[in-house]
Amino acid sequence: MAKFPSQAWANEFMSIVNASATYARVAKEWEGDFYFVINGPQTEAVYVDLWHGKCRKCIYTTDLSMQNPLFKIKGSADKWQRVITGQLDPIQALITRQLRLDGSMITIMKNVKAAQELVKCATEVESNF
Repeated sequence: MAKFPSQAWANEFMSIVNASATYARVAKEWEGDFYFVINGPQTEAVYVDLWHGKCRKCIYTTDLSMQNPLFKIKGSADKWQRVITGQLDPIQALITRQLRLDGSMITIMKNVKAAQELVKCATEVESNF
């Protein structure tokens, strides 16, 4: 069981994404990277570099200057826990501002199936919060 967020969690997530035939199929046109930012006493993030249905990098960091991704999705630890456990749909959370997006919402909405499958992969990581 991997603590969320951590490098161990990021490694497991990357393995699950790269093993998912469904993600590979629905995200074959996707090109872009993310910071999934966890706001709290210390800002933490998981950097995810996604390219044509594969995850090229997945890195835990506390230094948001490390990368300059196309998208940043920000939320509290409890919101991320609800997303990762499948209790909160991230698209709905973005629309209702439970999660905040820096980047193009139009691009995300054009790739909803890829986003949904990515979250499904996250729910498969045995996570400790």
